[in-house]
Parts: sequence; C-alpha cells; structure tokens
Amino acid sequence: MSKQKWFENLSEKLNPENIKIDEALNLHTVTKMGGMADLFVTPSTQDEAAFVVQYAYEHNIPMLLLGNGSNMVVRDGGVRGIVLRLENLNNIIIDGNRVIAESGADIIDVSKAAAQESLTGLEFACGIPGSIGGAMAMNAGAYGGEIQDVIVQCTVLTPSGEKLVLSKEQLELGYRKSIITKKGYYVLSTEFLLEKGHQEEIDSKIADLTFQRESKQPLEYPSAGSVFKRPPGYFAGKLIQDSGLQGKGFGGAEVSTKHAGFIVNKNNATATDYISTIEMVKEKVKENFGVELELEVKIVGENID
Repeated sequence: MSKQKWFENLSEKLNPENIKIDEALNLHTVTKMGGMADLFVTPSTQDEAAFVVQYAYEHNIPMLLLGNGSNMVVRDGGVRGIVLRLENLNNIIIDGNRVIAESGADIIDVSKAAAQESLTGLEFACGIPGSIGGAMAMNAGAYGGEIQDVIVQCTVLTPSGEKLVLSKEQLELGYRKSIITKKGYYVLSTEFLLEKGHQEEIDSKIADLTFQRESKQPLEYPSAGSVFKRPPGYFAGKLIQDSGLQGKGFGGAEVSTKHAGFIVNKNNATATDYISTIEMVKEKVKENFGVELELEVKIVGENID
C-alpha cells in the first residue's frame, strides 16, 4: 500500500491538513536534523490518535512516536512508515492537588502551571525540554527530582491501539526507563499528585534551577540534551571532559565546551555528523577509563543509501 493510500484512508477520520507526505523531520526536532518521514500525522484528539495507531497496526505499517524531538536523533535517511506527533493533545487540567496533562503538553508548561497554583513537586521539570509523553516514557529527571516521585497513573495506547490506564507500580519506572518504552506504548495523558506549597518558595526554587540550567548548559545551540546516561559511580560529562573531547567532533557537530555531556549542532550538522561524534566519544571514554557509556538519547530512522 502506498503512502498516498495511507493519506487517503487516514483522511476519512482526520483533518487532511494534519497529515503530511514526505515531511522534513529537521523541522520537528530540537537538534534541527533528520530526513523525511513517509507520513507525518498530528491528530487533534485522543480518539484520532487511537485510530492512527490501530490503522498502522492493522496494515503492518511501521510507527514512530515523536514527542517534541528533544531527546531523539533522526538519521539523515528519514523514517519509513508513519511518524505520529501528539502536539495537539496538550491540555493541562488542575483539580486540587492533582494535575492531569496530555501527552503533547510541554513539561515545562506543566511545571509552570502547577507553580501558579502553589503546587510543589514539579519544580525539577522547569527546565526539561520535552513533552509529557517523552518525559513519562523515560522517567525524566533533573536536579534531584524524577517523574516517578509525583506520578499517580498514566493512560496509554498499546501498539494495537487498545487504551490502558497504568498505575505507578505498573509503569515499572527506573532510571531513564519505563514499561512504556519496553512495551512500545503510546502515552495519551499522565496524572500527577502534588502538594500545596508556599508560592515564594516555589518561585525561588524555579528561578534557582532556571539559573543553573542557563549557566551550565549550551542552550545557544541545538542539541539532543544530555546524550549519555549516568554510568554507575561516574558522571558522563566528567569522563568526557577528562578525555579532552570538548570542542571535538565531526562536521557541524561537536562536544560542547560549556558542558561535556552535551553534543551540539554548531554549524548545520547532519545526523551522520552527530552520530559520528557520539561514537567517537564512546570510543575515547572506553579507551581512557574502561567505561562503556550508554545512550540516553534515542537514535531512529535510516541512513542515506
């Protein structure tokens, strides 16, 4: 079945303007890299999202869920099949101490919305670049806090399009992992339980964490964020720094001189440049310290033939 036929079939339930053939993914990733998606779909409702997932499953079409593209590197050959982006599912509902956020909501916006209601617990997320869906899938965390600290439950779609509500225990949350990635689930929404706090203390903490992020991270260049997971007993950035790799790289990609845990797109880097830099870093750190760095970013798609 051709991608034109996919377009026609999905257009029976979705607005055709929300379905694009051969869409450039560098327009939708924070790294500003990536080739074409056969079909790029942005449903307007959870029911539409379920329809797309069910359609792909029934017709054996590969499916990739793209959050806001902040923790993903898309290869230059692009992605075959359907790329699903849930950016239109971005509602944030606050009910007492509970916050319900749809998958496409920006986690920074959720953190701010909670803070405006004097709810404490999500301050750590005030600088995490990503969607709720992506943050949930990888149990995102920063500055001593993680999603698992405040999660109640999460509504997901299975690969066949069945809707499930998973409790905190069922989510099997760990360091940068969850059952969502293990089973290939698609996040629809997440419910958090926060505590009432003092507005001045919440605002002060957010201001402090924002300052730390802006002063320590290379926000002036596109990047996929922290590239590597923290190896037991070490800090990835320190190992990379001590290997003398800051400022080194391939093509337009290089290890940040501001924070060695980041690889930046400094000058129109391709995904090939970026991935080559990742491999160089892994090789040098293994050679110097005997430590095998594990990726925190996800690399997807195909190389150019």
